[in-house]
Amino acid sequence: MGIRGRRESNEDSEKTIEINAQMQGSLSFKDPVNLKINGNFTGTLEGRGTLTVGSLAFVEARITGENIIIAGKVKGDIVAKRMLVLMPTAVLTGNIITPKLNIVEGAIFQGKCQMMDEMLNVEDVALYLEIDAASIVELADSGKIPAIKNGSDWSFERVKIDNWAATGEIK
Repeated sequence: MGIRGRRESNEDSEKTIEINAQMQGSLSFKDPVNLKINGNFTGTLEGRGTLTVGSLAFVEARITGENIIIAGKVKGDIVAKRMLVLMPTAVLTGNIITPKLNIVEGAIFQGKCQMMDEMLNVEDVALYLEIDAASIVELADSGKIPAIKNGSDWSFERVKIDNWAATGEIK
């Protein structure tokens, strides 16, 4: 399959996976993983941890992750929950949503960028608003609470939740 080196990192307990082949499909990681793509990938990528697209890689995918570093070519929309970095050799064609963005001189970016505030998941919002998680999902599904759908998961910007709660919409 072209996956080289699945090893424990000395810095933390996250796994490191390196892909040096051509792949297509859907990759999804529930646990934190440091994923580095050096080959070609087409499909969808969802994960926790750090995703790195190497300088010789070409990725055509919808990408959702925590920390994303791009040094190669990417075509597709990106949601980086913590930070997105475009290295000098990066070429990105697609829209991005992230709270922190670092575009290093030389990188090429074509698309729209939405800078978001701190993101919360369903459980975080339930605790924050003191409402059960099932009710939060119901509000999000019905469009009654400001939310962003990423795959099958809901994300919420803390500032928008604060503004929504201040309007008295919570019942």
